[in-house]
This record gives sequence, C-alpha cells and structure tokens, in this order.
Amino acid sequence: MHNFVKHDFQPGVSATGNESISSNELSILRDLLRLLPTGVTVQDEHGEFLVVNEAAAAQLQLAANASQPSAIDDRHETSLDMLRGGRPVVLEETLTCGASKHVFLTSHRPVQIAGRSLLISSSTDISEQKAFEDQLFRSAYYDELTGLPTRRVIEHRVTSLIRGDGSHDQFALAFLDVDNFKHINDYYGHAIGDALLVELSKRLGHALRDTDILSRISGDEFLLLLNPVSSEREVAEFIRVMQERLKAPFFIDQSEIFASTSIGVSLYPVHGRSYEALRQNADIAMYRVKNNGKGSTAFFDTSMEREALARMKIEQSLRLAILEKRFCCAFQAKVDIRTQEVMGIEALVRLRDDEGVIQAPGTFINLAVELGLIDELTLLVLAEIVKSIDLINAAFGPAATISINVAAKQAGNLEFMRAFARAIEETGFPKRFMIEVTEDAFVTRSHFQDQILPILRKIGVGISIDDFGIGYSSLSALADITADEIKIDRSFITDIHKRPRSQGILRAIESLSEALGMTVIAEGIESYEELTYLQAATRIRYAQGYYFAKPIFLEDLKPATPLASESRASLAARPAPQNRAAYSRANGFRR
Repeated sequence: MHNFVKHDFQPGVSATGNESISSNELSILRDLLRLLPTGVTVQDEHGEFLVVNEAAAAQLQLAANASQPSAIDDRHETSLDMLRGGRPVVLEETLTCGASKHVFLTSHRPVQIAGRSLLISSSTDISEQKAFEDQLFRSAYYDELTGLPTRRVIEHRVTSLIRGDGSHDQFALAFLDVDNFKHINDYYGHAIGDALLVELSKRLGHALRDTDILSRISGDEFLLLLNPVSSEREVAEFIRVMQERLKAPFFIDQSEIFASTSIGVSLYPVHGRSYEALRQNADIAMYRVKNNGKGSTAFFDTSMEREALARMKIEQSLRLAILEKRFCCAFQAKVDIRTQEVMGIEALVRLRDDEGVIQAPGTFINLAVELGLIDELTLLVLAEIVKSIDLINAAFGPAATISINVAAKQAGNLEFMRAFARAIEETGFPKRFMIEVTEDAFVTRSHFQDQILPILRKIGVGISIDDFGIGYSSLSALADITADEIKIDRSFITDIHKRPRSQGILRAIESLSEALGMTVIAEGIESYEELTYLQAATRIRYAQGYYFAKPIFLEDLKPATPLASESRASLAARPAPQNRAAYSRANGFRR
C-alpha cells in the first residue's frame, strides 16, 4: 500500500514562500485552517500531503481504519489522475468502519502556485444528511411494515414497460386482497394482524424472479407484477402454486391463523395499455372473486367491466341519496303470537331512487358499510324515528320498543357508538330503543361487549342478537353474550313443521335462551303452518314476518286506527283453513 499518510495524519501547514506575510498573519491563517470543520488538504504533484488540517486528519485516519483496505491507495491514484487532468472534480466518498457508515462530499481542485502543480481538496461529512435522504427514499418507495416496494415503484415499472424500455413482452398484473382481514384484526388484535401481513408477504414473494415485483399498496392489498409471461396458463399455474402455499397455517404469538387471498389478474396488452387500466381491471376481477366466495383467482373479462360500471352507478346514487336524505323508514311489527299484541317494531331503512321507486336494503347496505357511509345512514334512521314518534305511537302504541339495526363494523367502533348512544339519549325516550347487532359484534375482539355495551345499558337501551344461527353461532358462545333478545334467523323457521333437525336446533336455542333470561323472536313467519307449529310445539312467544304484516311506511300509517288493533282484528278474522296440520308438543306433527 502506498504510504501517503504523512506525519500519521498530524495536522500541519507548510509555507510555500510568500515572505510578505507577517508571522502574526501566518499564525492566524494556520489556526483558522486547523479549526475549520471542513477537511482541507493540499497535495503536491506526487500525491504527498503538504497541508492537512485537523478535520482532514480525522477523515484520513478513518480511511486508514476503514473496512476497505484499498481505500487509501484508490484515493492516491485518484488524486494523481485529477492532477494530470487539470479539471476540478466533486465526488461522494463512502467509508465503512464496522457497523458505521460515513459519507463525505469532497471537492478536488488542481491549481498552479509558485510554479508547482498542487491539488487542493476540501471534504465535508454528509453522513447524517445521506442517512436522512435514505430514510426519505425508503419511506417514499418501500413499505415500512413489510419492506416491500410501494405502489409508486410498481406503477413506475409498469409504465416503463409499456413505454417500451427495451421490452415488448407480455406481462401480468395481479391485485391481491387478504380475505376477512378485518375479522382477523378484530379477533386477534392489530399487532398480530401486522405480523400476519409480514409473514404473508414473505410467502407471496417466494419464488419471484428478479424481474417480478410484489408491492403492498394499502392495508391488506398487494399488487404483483409478473414480467415477462408467455401465456395466461403460465400465470394461472404460478398463482395456483402461490395459493397452495398460503393454505398452510401461520403461527404467530401462539395463535394458529389461516389466511387466504382473493386475486384478480389483468394481462398486458389484451386487458389494458396503461398502468391505471391494468390495475383497475385487475381490481374488478378481484371483486368478482370476492362476490363469488373468496380465496380464488379470476382473470379480467369485459363482462366484469359492465358489472363494475353498474356498481359504480349504485355507489354514486347512494352517496347522492345520503346527501339529499332520500332514505325513508318502514316499520315491521314484532307480535306476541298468542295474544296478537304488538310488543315492538323494527325500523327498516329503504331508499327511494331517482324515479321514486323504493329499493330494499340488499342493494345498498353492504356497499354503504364498505364505503364508510353506514354511520351517517344509521343516524338518518334515528332522526326519522324521532321526527315521526307521535305517528309511531299512534300506530303501534307508546309501549312498543323500537329496534334499529347496527352493522358489526359500527358496533366495534367506539367513537361512533358513543356518539350514537348520546343521540339516542337526547331523544328523551332511550328506554324505548333496542339495538340489533349480529353475533360477530360480540365474538370478535372488538370494543362492543366490554366498553360499548355498558354505555347502552346505562341509558336503558336493549340489545338484540339479529340473524342468530347463521354467523359465528355456537351455544357455548351464547352463554358469554349479554343480550335481551335473540332473533332466530328465517332460514331455521322456513317450513319448520317439515324439518325435524331444525326443530331440534330450535328447541336447544329456546331452552338455553330461557336459562339466560333472553327473549326469543322467530324471524320470517310467512305461513299459517309455521305459526301454528310455533304456537303448539314451542314456548316461543314472539315472532315477526309477512304473515302478520309487511313493513309499513310512515305515510301509510293511520293514526286513527292503531296498527296493533288492526293486527288483532285481522288475525282473528282469518278463517281456520280446512285440513290444516295439527301440532302437539307431546305428539309432534300429525296430519
């Protein structure tokens, strides 16, 4: 190694012969040069140091101790080249010493002084600035949690491919969405949810080529670029193997978690000639998978685009309807099947479209939840009830409870539920209200059971478990739920008189709910046979369904004739059908 480390990097200054400078001035110049925070050196035509200030000495000593043993020799050769070239040069020099990394910005300027060729160099430590730049770069282009490239990286790469940066091959863009990730987050907690995303990204990224890119673009959404590909079959086979890899459970923090992804794929150029078109079409294909059961893969086709346009139209009309308050309420009675008394009503939200036609909630409720509009919609329902309470009392009676449906996503939202509870309390009659939630609001690790339920109890609001039997139901789970009533889903009630297995399930739910002090309500009674079976073969007292009354709009209510009286009169006036089946709790069904 060339020894151009003169005086062991001890700082010093050698005068070059200007005798007009006083010794005092020279002393000041020496002190200034020595104390400069920037490293300053002067080298002769042989690369030997004539001047080295303190900062430069420290930098050169660092270079001598660096992990790269050739750093000093390299710098010596570079200095000689610059002296011969005669042109100023600015370089970034990086030195690694163990775990630390130092970056210097060095300016070299060849000069002629007193007939000698000299190289004046000044070097500034920019390590902190470069570290900050690296941090900004990573935050802009790499996901902090998984370390995967961000949306911007994959968008830039796809755009470059389309513009033709030397490649004219076909490639595939896949949109991946983790199925039921919200439920995983709610049940296990966000820390485990984040850990799952990290482990899942490792499996998704397994066996990718250098030319492929996996990107995390949002919470549980990923984009995968496969480039190049020869055919749709090749892409389908790769994704099939990837899906198989995901079937193995993830073991995180002593929890065994199963996860799957719904995947939509678009191919360049057949499915789009821009990044946005390809991404959007892959997204559309992914939603087709979601709607068809999740956990599989679909390639884009034009029929999906028509579906997406129809969905977008519904979304736009939904936002406009909320803005214009074009929602209305219909009310369906909960009836005592033995006395025909109306004991409560359920408020059912309906939408009037642009032509005034009433639309059932199946066309917009799930979309409202997905778009984050359900909170505003629920508050609109409450406002409609408050505005029409006199009409409701006249039609159903002042003692009838009023049920409002709350989505599971809302039920776990502590901020919304606190505001909703305050709004109910401000009505002046909070004890009239019953909140209907599905089972998953209780069994997931949300705030509902521990934090929200006590707030509702404090103001006297009742709790009803809606659609019981089709969600997370288990009789053991029911024992841990604090509720006032259970509404058995219609799927158990339909043709109950013909279905012995459903009859057994009904009896089990009935017995357990009685032991826990919960009222049972049978949903969806539509036939005389279903009603008479419940009356004769069960102890269930309350039911709801079209057999008693269809949902009634406020404008159709007649205060002069209370609906409760009409209901009793209507049922009493119905003739008993001839040859109807008879029921007995002891003997069961007989003809």
